[in-house]
Amino acid sequence: MTDLVVRALTESDAHLFHTLQDPGLVGRAAFGHSYATVGEGGEYRPEWTWIALRDGVVVARAAWWSGPDDTEPVLLNWFDFADGEDEAGSELLRRAALYAEYELMLPADWRERPDVTAAAGARIAAARAAGMEPLVERYRYEWTPECGLPERPGRLTFRPEPDDTVILDVLRRVHSVTLDAHARRAIEGPGGLEQAAQEELDFFHWCPSPRSWWQLAYTPDGEVAGIHVPARNPGGPCIGFIGVVPEQRGHGYGYDLLVECTHFLAAEGAEFIAGATDLGNAPMAAAFARAGHRLIQERIHLV
Repeated sequence: MTDLVVRALTESDAHLFHTLQDPGLVGRAAFGHSYATVGEGGEYRPEWTWIALRDGVVVARAAWWSGPDDTEPVLLNWFDFADGEDEAGSELLRRAALYAEYELMLPADWRERPDVTAAAGARIAAARAAGMEPLVERYRYEWTPECGLPERPGRLTFRPEPDDTVILDVLRRVHSVTLDAHARRAIEGPGGLEQAAQEELDFFHWCPSPRSWWQLAYTPDGEVAGIHVPARNPGGPCIGFIGVVPEQRGHGYGYDLLVECTHFLAAEGAEFIAGATDLGNAPMAAAFARAGHRLIQERIHLV
C-alpha cells in the first residue's frame, strides 16, 4: 500500500469529508446527522476534523465536536473508515492527537444485527489500537409530547438552589455511592470525590440553559432527597442530571426527580427531551421506561 497522508481539513476543502462512502451502519450519519463546518452553519470545526488519504482518496475520517465557546474538543463523535482501512483509522487518531472521549452511537437493536455489530466492533478495535479503552455503554432516551406527561407522584417538593456550594455538597453526597461510570472514573483519579462533584457542576455551568433551573428535592420532613437539573445543551433540551443522596435511596425517588425534570422542560416548551443512563444503572433505566421516555440508541464511550 502507498503511504498515508493524514491531516486536518480547512474551510476550503471541507467537502473532502463527504467523499468517503458512508457505511450507514453506525455513528452520527446513521441517525440522520450530517457533517457541516461552523462556517457552513454546522457543528464542526475544520481544524478538529481530520482525514487520511491514500493516493489522494479519503480512506478514514474523524470529527471532534465541541460547544460554540469551547477551546478544546469535547467529544469524538464521528469516526469511520473504508473497508480494509482499519489501520488507517487508528493511524489517523494517533496523528491527530486530539484527546477527547469517543462516543460511538448505535441503534438500540445493534446487538441483534450482525452487520452493525461487526461495524461497531471494527471501530472499537481501531480506537483501541490508537490507545483508547472502553469506559461504559449507555442507553439514550428521548421524550416527545406524543409520549404523554407522567403523573407527578407528589411525594417530594422542589426548590431552586442558587448557592453553588450547596449544590456541590449534594453532588458529593450523590457520588459518594454511585453506579455512574464517569463519576467512578473521576473518583479513582487524583481528584477523588471532589473532582467527580466538580465535573458535574462544571457541566451544569457549561450548558447554555438558565442557572435558575437547578432544583433540590425535599422529603415531607424537610430533608434533602436529591437534585434534578433540567438543561439545554447545544443539541437541545435534556435531562442534565438526576441524583438521589444515599440515605434517601430505596424509595424510588429517582423516578420522582425524572418526572419533575420532564414536566419542567415540557413547560418550557420542549418538543423533545434527551436523556441517558449507564447500562449498569438498572434503577434509572427502569425510571426512564416508566416515565415514558423511549429508548432510541445505545452509545459506547471510550477514553
